[in-house]
Amino acid sequence: MTELCHSPVAGNWPSWVGPDLVAGRTLSFAELKTAGDWIFWVEIRPEEQGRAVIVGRRPDGTLMDLTPADRTVGTRVHEYGGGAWDVRMNGEDPEVIFSDRKTGDLWVSNGESSSRVLDGQRVPEQRYADLTWDPAGDGVFCVRETHAGGMPVAALVYADPRGKETVLAEGADFYAAPRPSPDGAFLAWFSWQNPEMPWTATTLSVAPLDRDTLQLGPATDLTGDEKCSIIEPRWAQDGTLYATSDAHGSWAPVRFIRDEAGWTASFLPPVNAEIGLPHWVFGQRTLLPLSNGELLALGIRQGLNCVLHFANGQWQDVPMGAPVNVPERLTNGNFAWIDTPEDAPSALAIGDMHGRYERFRSSVTFPESVQEDDLSKPEPLSFRTADGAEAHALFYRPASGSSCLAKGEKPPLVVMAHGGPTGRANPAFAFKVQWWTSRGFAVLDVNYRGSTGFGRQYREALDLQWGVVDVEDCLAGVRALIERNLVDPSRCVIRGSSAGGLTVLAALAHSNLFAAGTSLYGVTDLRALAEETHKFEARYLDGLIGPYPEDEAVYLERSPITHAEKINVPVLFLHGGADKVVPLSQAEAMSTKLEHSELHVYPEEGHGFRDREVVEDALVRELGFYQRVFGKTPS
Repeated sequence: MTELCHSPVAGNWPSWVGPDLVAGRTLSFAELKTAGDWIFWVEIRPEEQGRAVIVGRRPDGTLMDLTPADRTVGTRVHEYGGGAWDVRMNGEDPEVIFSDRKTGDLWVSNGESSSRVLDGQRVPEQRYADLTWDPAGDGVFCVRETHAGGMPVAALVYADPRGKETVLAEGADFYAAPRPSPDGAFLAWFSWQNPEMPWTATTLSVAPLDRDTLQLGPATDLTGDEKCSIIEPRWAQDGTLYATSDAHGSWAPVRFIRDEAGWTASFLPPVNAEIGLPHWVFGQRTLLPLSNGELLALGIRQGLNCVLHFANGQWQDVPMGAPVNVPERLTNGNFAWIDTPEDAPSALAIGDMHGRYERFRSSVTFPESVQEDDLSKPEPLSFRTADGAEAHALFYRPASGSSCLAKGEKPPLVVMAHGGPTGRANPAFAFKVQWWTSRGFAVLDVNYRGSTGFGRQYREALDLQWGVVDVEDCLAGVRALIERNLVDPSRCVIRGSSAGGLTVLAALAHSNLFAAGTSLYGVTDLRALAEETHKFEARYLDGLIGPYPEDEAVYLERSPITHAEKINVPVLFLHGGADKVVPLSQAEAMSTKLEHSELHVYPEEGHGFRDREVVEDALVRELGFYQRVFGKTPS
């Protein structure tokens, strides 16, 4: 591209990315599993109003739906769900068990017929997640969450398709990942108690299972002496149990072997990556035990994903595309995964550990006119923050094969503050990023302190500092780009959703770097959040802010609504009227305190926009908002 081109002002470039692409008029894939040489996954279909279907790929490559057309796969356990199904082979045919998102009922289906589990016995207030078929029986191990007034009650249960439910463990505030050993003789799981979160302190347990009574024997605590997050138990075929633990500073694999003396733990050698993800949803997998003590793992290094193979006492990177979870093994020796590269839409892939693979079902096909110059790729960026610490981000430059920056022009910047806040900036190709870069914006997706992928110390840097260090890091990232002459300092905006909305509003209140900001279902009043939120996050703020109401003064000081008078730039609020995580009242109260604000409410939406038309409207509304703020001429 040449500096002499005559393009519209950056931020107004014609774009190939329409709102329909960002809004999900594309297939979405999740939770890929394998059984034999079959491949299975959850497929979310926009043409069916976002219905989630379990699809199976036969060994000959043909596809079949395994769940009935009047059901959608999903669960609302912990409100965020995940792990709503499992699959096994029943002779030559697959059999799936799944939770129906609308009713919470469990169903068994083989694609041709289906039946309801616990028919006549399940009460409407019960929800199920983290389903795992019993390898030695006909039932399924799962997490049950009972809503019957007050805080929901969690338990591990065994659900028999013939109608009986057996409670295996109860008493902990939260349970996850009930995983039976290959012979069905033991069950492993992890649990945690308030006020901890699953990324701060959990307990990994294993117990013998009486096959006659389906009762657990005395449980052994495998956690170790140090308080840590130990998650994702997964068995090897030889009975070795693996998990990922951050006891040594970053999530890393630990191996448990049982002998006559009990269970012996040993960490695998250190690796230059973090192997593990925060347990926001059920069903995440970063470890795959192979034979002979080998292991395949999904790691995060400098904010980017990598696949690692452990063999002969050593770790080695392997070229297996860009999986969203660890690849799963097929009996023919190949692997399957959901491929999420930086420069192409997500797709299902099958291949080996030597870089040979094919993508056999894509979420969407690019228009023929799209070329490499139209795509912006993430560049890892590290920078110093106000207190001398190091923070990280992914930087995307404007990208277009037909438009370019005018001579001397610097692009406007969209800063993204991810949610969680124990989340991360995801390097996978995303239309929500290309929506901006294809129009001439640069994007900074900030992995502020507290983000996942940089070790426990980095994650814990946000402890008692939410609304402080995350804001400092976003501001430091912008200053770093301005100092490097990469963006227009007068055309910087910031956007964030949920927890990221608090970061947005605090950044606007405590700096003059931004021309505008957008809060999508964002937090404005921490006191109200502490009093109103759901069980999974009911004590989350204890670690991020401090115990409530003892530290009410800190909650008040950190709440953006307290500093509303300091925000003197336009703010756009986009919120769902049915949001139970961050109620609409938070956006309403904040908006009325600002001189320049716009509030748009989507009455039927909850926490996170899902309806296609709503997502499209929100995108177009936000783009128009920034274009009005900037006008047509850059400084």
